[in-house]
Amino acid sequence: MSITVLYFASLRDAAGRDSEQLPLPASLRGLYDELRARHGFSLPAERLRVAVDGSFAAWDSPVHEGSEVAFIPPVSGG
Repeated sequence: MSITVLYFASLRDAAGRDSEQLPLPASLRGLYDELRARHGFSLPAERLRVAVDGSFAAWDSPVHEGSEVAFIPPVSGG
């Protein structure tokens, strides 16, 4: 059972990829904490938005087999 994780902006740069397939996590926060340790993400979860299957979600939302999870950092620009 797996999910697809999408990375954007600084998270994509740190991970060195724009997506990856991972085992189904117990929680979104736990997933981000694991990925933060693995890829060296500097942003805490509180600074991110998370989306599940194309819709913004709460950090305690359930994740299901085949879900697409996106971690979205704050965006700056001009």
